[in-house]
Amino acid sequence: MTKQRWLGKEPVSLATVAAQAGVSIATVSRIVNGETRRASPETVERVQKLISTLGYRPNHVGRTLRRRESRIVAMLSPNLDNPAMAGIAASVETALRSAGYVMILCDTHDRADLQDEYLHAMRSQVVQGYVVVNAVQSDGLSAAVARGDPIVFVGRRNPDGGGSFVGIDNWRAGIDAADHLWSRGFRELAVTYPLQGSSATRDRVGGFIARLEQLGLTRNAVRQAGASGLSHLEVGYAAAKSLVDGRPWPQALFCPSDLMAYGAYRLASEHQVQVPKECSIIGVDDNTLNAWIAPWLTSVRIPYGDFGDRVVEQLQVLWAGEPGSEQLLPHELIVR
Repeated sequence: MTKQRWLGKEPVSLATVAAQAGVSIATVSRIVNGETRRASPETVERVQKLISTLGYRPNHVGRTLRRRESRIVAMLSPNLDNPAMAGIAASVETALRSAGYVMILCDTHDRADLQDEYLHAMRSQVVQGYVVVNAVQSDGLSAAVARGDPIVFVGRRNPDGGGSFVGIDNWRAGIDAADHLWSRGFRELAVTYPLQGSSATRDRVGGFIARLEQLGLTRNAVRQAGASGLSHLEVGYAAAKSLVDGRPWPQALFCPSDLMAYGAYRLASEHQVQVPKECSIIGVDDNTLNAWIAPWLTSVRIPYGDFGDRVVEQLQVLWAGEPGSEQLLPHELIVR
C-alpha cells in the first residue's frame, strides 16, 4: 500500500501502524506511550519509523475519555472585569500551572443558566476538577456536588452547604470595618448592599451591623440601602442614591466591595461631598487599583494572591478521595 494512501484525509490510526509494522495494536500503543521494554529493539525501531513516516499522532482526547481523567481544571467565575475576580483567576492559574495542570476559564456572569451550561460543557471535556468562584444556586451545580465531582468553592460557599471552600471570614471583615469607624468617633453610620447578594456580601453586612449593635447602636440607627443589579459599580451608585435621597450624607459608609465603594464615591462627587473629609467610605477587597485611583478608600484587603495554592491543595485532597475542608485566609484592614 502506498504512502499516499496512508496519508489521506483520515487520521492515521494505531491499527494502521500496527498493520504496517506486523505487530499488535497493543504493542504499538505501548511504544507510543514510551513503554519499550516488552518489545525487541528491532520492533521498537520499526514502529517508531512508521509513526514518523505515516504521520501518526496520538489521540489524547480518546485516551482521556478512556481513563476518565485529564490535566485540565475548569474555573467558573463571574464578571471577570472585576479586579477581584481577575486576581483570583491569575492566582489559581499560576498555582495550577506550577502543579502541571491547565486551567480553562469560563465567565458565568453571575447567571445560574450559564453556570450550568459551563458545568455540562466542561464535564463533556472530562476535566479533572472545578474551581467555582462566587457560585450561585443552580440545578447543575447541585447535581455535580451530588455526583461527588471534585469542586472547590472560592469566595462564596457552596449554596447547598458543605464542601471545600477557600476564602476569608467575611463576618469578621464586617466587624473589623465597624470597629474602625467606631474607634474614629463616627456614630452616624450607613451600609449599602446588593439586593442580589451572596453569602459573602450578606456576611460582611451582617457582621458590620451586629458589631454596631454590640457597641450600642440599634439596628434602626444604622442606615441601610440596597439596589439590584449584577454590576457592583452600578449597585453601589444606585444604593448610595437611595440612601441619601432627601437625607444628609452619613459620617461614614460601609460598602461590601470596592466596586460598590467606587459607585458611592461617584455619587458623592456629583453631590460635591468630599471623601473622606465629609464622609468616610470603607470597602472590601483592596484590589491593586486602589493605590492608583482610590487613595480615599479604606478597605479590607483580601489576599487573593494566596488563594491559588490553597485551591490546588484542596483539589489534591479531593482527588485523593478525602473530604474537603474550609480554608480561611487572614484579611487585613488597610487604612487610608
